[in-house]
Amino acid sequence: MLKKHKQLLIMNLQSSRSQISFYNEMDVLSEGVQKFDTMIADIGRAQEEVNIQYYIIKRDALGKRLLDALLERAKAGIKIRLLYDGFGSRSLKRIDFKELIEHGGKVQIFFPSSFGFINFRVNNRNHRKVCIIDGKVGYIGGFNVGTEYLGEVKKFGYWRDVHLRIEGDVVQHIQERFILDWNYSNQQKNRDDLFCFPQHDVKSLSPMQIITSGPNSHTEHLKNMMIKMILSAEREVFIQTPYFIPDKSFMDACKMALLSGVKMHIMIPGKPDHLFVMWGSWSFLGELLDYGADVYLYDRGFLHSKTLTIDSEISTVGTTNLDARSFRLNFEINALVFNRMVALELESLFESDTASCRKLTKELYAQRNWTIKFREGVSRLLSPIL
Repeated sequence: MLKKHKQLLIMNLQSSRSQISFYNEMDVLSEGVQKFDTMIADIGRAQEEVNIQYYIIKRDALGKRLLDALLERAKAGIKIRLLYDGFGSRSLKRIDFKELIEHGGKVQIFFPSSFGFINFRVNNRNHRKVCIIDGKVGYIGGFNVGTEYLGEVKKFGYWRDVHLRIEGDVVQHIQERFILDWNYSNQQKNRDDLFCFPQHDVKSLSPMQIITSGPNSHTEHLKNMMIKMILSAEREVFIQTPYFIPDKSFMDACKMALLSGVKMHIMIPGKPDHLFVMWGSWSFLGELLDYGADVYLYDRGFLHSKTLTIDSEISTVGTTNLDARSFRLNFEINALVFNRMVALELESLFESDTASCRKLTKELYAQRNWTIKFREGVSRLLSPIL
């Protein structure tokens, strides 16, 4: 498989210095309760350190539960480093971490607000969501921290997302990315802080790369990775994303794949959180319908999963939405997994999700009234900033 996708591996290495790691094992976590129960249990077993980074941490029951778990480990003498985005977690207050800091925990803000709620870097959000425990266990994916991600907020209902729990070589690369973000945000500029890079005993061959991108990148690494994946597909492409607002290069890749006989299945939320994004997404998806794409609208709750799988062989899971904000403006992170079992599991989840979907057909799309068409046109015009 690696030989077949050699060009993708080399591109990621040369573009974003993404090294290949070979010996890994992972679990796909697709429900909020499952993900947070598992992660908090791992935190409770930490013996050296917990490094955790989220775009959104809410001041609600789940946010408190996570902070309590970190505090318990801090009291036991474990190093705790918590990094959160200044815009995404703007409701947090310093008092929320008072006891954690008193017991040796360290808390940093990525791009903090300058004056109250005024944030001059509002368009450059750190959208990454990772957790590394003792340098041995890593988490990466789409879930933020809040009760809505457990499906407990009426506005969204059931929350459908994906995170990976990983052990093995690649955890070191997730740790390295955290260190770079941590050192950038660390106002004390303490470069002598020690991090865990232990040996592991994972024997399972499951090659992976960690790819990151952001406004500090000269190239849109994650977009290019996904385009390369789509163009290398021979049979099928499965995409789940909450927002489908691609640029011309991504759309051209999708069209070329479809014209080449590749089946493409795309799933977005049927119940959007932003109307302009929904109208913009429909505009692009309507165009792909003419090329033969299968488009599904997820109605069980809110679809926040960010996955792309090709040919039941390779897949990517992470924080990247299919829009200009994720490709150019946000700091993002994805895992690229060369493992048939993981790809098959993600495709199986997609197939299961179709039972909770409406299919967007060319006939249904043609029935839009003039107001929807007008809103789509406006949203498409605004797509670079949505």
